Amino acid sequence: MFARILNSTLLPALTGLLISASALPALADEAAPPPALSAEPTRVLDRAGEQRLLANKGLTLQWLDWNTRGTAYVRRDGETLRLRGAQAEAGGPGRLFLDGTISEIGAGYFTFDGTIEITDTPDKGRSCKKTKTWHFAVTQNRNYYRLREFEWCDGLTDYIDIYF
Repeated sequence: MFARILNSTLLPALTGLLISASALPALADEAAPPPALSAEPTRVLDRAGEQRLLANKGLTLQWLDWNTRGTAYVRRDGETLRLRGAQAEAGGPGRLFLDGTISEIGAGYFTFDGTIEITDTPDKGRSCKKTKTWHFAVTQNRNYYRLREFEWCDGLTDYIDIYF
């Protein structure tokens, strides 16, 4: 009796569900996250610059604090150097976040492929987030690399520095 009910009622219903479920992958593809940035090997043209980045002494965003640095972790992932950094405003909502790969290191500069995000600084409610290729360079013999795209979000000048 159960086999007859299964064959006459449940089996066609289940088959219909399976057939309509076959349309789901198209919907799932639309909701998939964007592909990650490529992890090409880091092109190292300056070994001293590579060592400065690996042994960096933190980062700052001028809106948060010049004196209390955030962290900048540079690590090897095969032949690729990855950079992940953050700084938080002491006692406030302001935040800086960087995440991505270092694509090239030269004498006095490096390029970073990834995301930079600034929130709630210098004003609460400010939100800047962009994923692209960024350029950092040492200027005027300073002891840090400075982001060279200054007004990338909303016209304010953001000084992001990674110290060595």
